[in-house]
Amino acid sequence: MQLKSKLIRSELTIGSWITLGHPAIAEIMAAAGFDWLVLDMEHSVLELNEVQTIIQVLDGKQCPAIVRLTSNHPDQIKRVLDAGATGIMVPMIKSAADAKAAVKAVYYPPRGQRGVGLARAQGYGASFPAYQRWLEDNAIIVAMIEHVDAVNTIDAILAVPEIDAYIIGPYDLSGSMGRPGELNHPEVQAAIEQIYYAGCRAKKPGGIHVIEPDLDALQQRIKAGFNFLGYSLDIRILDSICRNHLQTIRATL
Repeated sequence: MQLKSKLIRSELTIGSWITLGHPAIAEIMAAAGFDWLVLDMEHSVLELNEVQTIIQVLDGKQCPAIVRLTSNHPDQIKRVLDAGATGIMVPMIKSAADAKAAVKAVYYPPRGQRGVGLARAQGYGASFPAYQRWLEDNAIIVAMIEHVDAVNTIDAILAVPEIDAYIIGPYDLSGSMGRPGELNHPEVQAAIEQIYYAGCRAKKPGGIHVIEPDLDALQQRIKAGFNFLGYSLDIRILDSICRNHLQTIRATL
């Protein structure tokens, strides 16, 4: 089943983050069975040519590639989509206007304002009509809710029909509330709860990025009702496994 259909049905999906540019990283993670993978252009050194190579790898594994943008800018949106991305994850969505701007940048006229280019997504010019149909039916737009301004307008943001899912950025959210890193503070938790219930009202799947590879933390989020969850990222999984295994090995010597 396509990712779009799963999101419409509010099925549980679990993805992860890629920040390292080597294609083998993407191949290993896709083969592991993640429902989607985010290529992080916001907080990594991934460049567009690396992103396209990774998308090609993920396509071969039939794993949807979602690109987290550096900003809500139409130029970057059209370039990553032209490279073949399944969708985009847009940081710092604070209003319905922000959400609508992202939508316009994804779709061609008359639905949107995206300029037409002939690149990988369009079969290098050989299959533009097929891509246009694919885009209408399958493109994914994920709004990152990570600022108190977004919390205050969350119903309007999620009312934008083309927003397929949301994901909470807890660190930036806490920072915007004057409590950076205080993720368990009652005010921050209340904001997260407010976002969750807005998602329920809008019937939009959503979740939080569980940064550390912690199965208990993931299960807690699932039990809380979130169903679009990011589970760790390449560098944290690698670091955690190396450290934990070596600590265990040395403890037995």
